Amino acid sequence: MKTKSRYILTGLLTCAALSFACVSCMQFLSNKAKSSNYVDMNTLEFVQDNPPKDGDPTATIKTTKGDIKFVLYPEYAPKTVEKFTALANSGYYDNTYIFNSQPGQYFAAGSPMKNGDLDPEKTEGNEEWEIEIHQNLWTFKGALCSLPTGEEGGFWKKLTGNSKKLNGSRFSVINSMDFTEDYKKSLLESDNDQTLAQKFIEKGGIPNLAQSVTVFGQAYEGFEVIDKLTALETSINEEELCIPIDDVMIKEIEIGVYQSNEQPAQTATEN
Repeated sequence: MKTKSRYILTGLLTCAALSFACVSCMQFLSNKAKSSNYVDMNTLEFVQDNPPKDGDPTATIKTTKGDIKFVLYPEYAPKTVEKFTALANSGYYDNTYIFNSQPGQYFAAGSPMKNGDLDPEKTEGNEEWEIEIHQNLWTFKGALCSLPTGEEGGFWKKLTGNSKKLNGSRFSVINSMDFTEDYKKSLLESDNDQTLAQKFIEKGGIPNLAQSVTVFGQAYEGFEVIDKLTALETSINEEELCIPIDDVMIKEIEIGVYQSNEQPAQTATEN
């Protein structure tokens, strides 16, 4: 059985990447920020700026290209962290694939199939739950995001914005679009407050995905591995996924708690 999330992810992130030249991302974010349904600029806190502290929940994603360490945010995305943690602890992610590597922008992972499909026999990985959006979490470089899978509700609910948007077991890690000087200027000019524009310029990331996908973790080690995983040699399949030519795998995902004396993330030595 092929699942719809693969196609939604491709469309969402590809559209985000292609629209940067012609759409003002910060105008989009500023409009959201003015709505109480999205962001209260008076209480906005960029928690991804905060280094992890002892006792914070963490996930170490161990890949064949090296390890990436993330702090998790159960206080902002409780269901997603719960599901991700349970799947990781069960060994579900062991020997799963990096199945989409968009140059310099993100990689998608956690599929038991190289083409990004789910295995219908592994029912635990087929579960969906409602996305969790919080004003304190953004699609900055290093953000750990759950992949969208679709919407729950009929046509009318979707039309009126009352449907539930869902995500599932597969995930992505954000790298960054190219913030050229011209693009930085356009961001700043289109954001009256400039808080969001300045933060994306500082940290990198993909602004057009902000407040649209569940962010549930942030990398604090292994950014060089993220760079590797978004610079793989790929072939494009019929769904326009950039599938790595050579198998690139998640060996395991280790759930733990942060300790200030922990060993640094491991980086693979192979090319």
